[in-house]
Amino acid sequence: MAISYNKLWKLLIDKKISKAELRKTIGISPNTMTKLNRDEEVTLSILCKICNTLNVDIGDIVEYIPTDNREEKQ
Repeated sequence: MAISYNKLWKLLIDKKISKAELRKTIGISPNTMTKLNRDEEVTLSILCKICNTLNVDIGDIVEYIPTDNREEKQ
């Protein structure tokens, strides 16, 4: 399973909000922001905070990228 937050980064650019501003506004740790930057999993509560702050739906900030089942079994 792969997650991409590219939609979030594009949305921030469109709204002229820096990653640092977002982090401070919603009160997440630098480590959590690093996970987002690396397309790693974060808790649903973090994603909900982002959605509430930006007034968007979760599909507007996260994209699920299916992986080949054979890769997961190895």
